[in-house]
This record gives sequence, C-alpha cells and structure tokens, in this order.
Amino acid sequence: MRIFRLGVIVVWMAIVPSAANAGDRHAEYYYPTPQSEETYKARARTLEGSSRRSRIAFVTGLTNRMLQNPYPPEFAIFAKGAEAEKLIIVAVKGEAYDTLFRMRGLLATLTAVARVTPLFEQGAVQDFFTFFDLCKMLGFKRITVSDGRSFAHRINID
Repeated sequence: MRIFRLGVIVVWMAIVPSAANAGDRHAEYYYPTPQSEETYKARARTLEGSSRRSRIAFVTGLTNRMLQNPYPPEFAIFAKGAEAEKLIIVAVKGEAYDTLFRMRGLLATLTAVARVTPLFEQGAVQDFFTFFDLCKMLGFKRITVSDGRSFAHRINID
C-alpha cells in the first residue's frame, strides 16, 4: 500500500505543473521556466485606447521592420495572452542573448529605438522613458526574455 501511495504521489508531481509555472502556459513552450524575475515600476501610464489590437500592431510593426533588414533577425518578438498583454522576446540565433546581461543590452537597444518614436518625441519624454515604459503605455503587463534554450527572465510591469 505504501508503494502504491508513493507511486501516486510521483505521478501526481509529474502531471501537476509547478508553482513557478502556475499561470504561465507559455513556459516550456516558447521559453524555459524563467530563473529570475523583477518588477519595473513604470514612469508612464497606460494610454487610453490601448488594446489587444494596438499591442499586436506594435509587435507586427516591429517584426516587419526587422524583416526589412538585409540580415535575418536575431530575435523573435510576439504578444501572447487573451489580451496580448504578455510580450515575449526570444533569441533565434546561437549564443546571442544567453545571459541576463546580454538581454539587458538588447532591452537597452530597444529603449534607443523607442526614444525616436513620435509617441516619445511628442510627449517630450525621450530622455526619460524606457522600452519598459513604452510597453506600459501600450498595456503590456509582463515581458519575458529568453535565449530560446536555457535562459529566461521575466519583467513584471507595474
């Protein structure tokens, strides 16, 4: 009887997702379970009228811009969730973004791109807001970055 109970417990543990993955059906599909997490206190507010459609349009526009380059993109960016409120960035090449520091470099580059957008320039916030603030303005609640192999980090946007 004791062996049977042990067997049931082992099977149950294998089937039931871990607490770390609870509520994240994208972990282990698009990226490994994030090993680290942080919360960014946004300086911006979510724009009135931000919607699933606007978040998807943002991701589509950014992707199309990358595809116009004369070289293949180094990462894929996409929105998931019922309201497309989860931004996911996954490296698609070798060891390009395989550490938190390299990923932070990519996020800094995305900040530079965001700062020349009309949205930042019109609000005169291009030297104050970051890519994370742009994500907040669009209504993203979470950003997950990954090397697509073994590293993942999550940023919750507050």
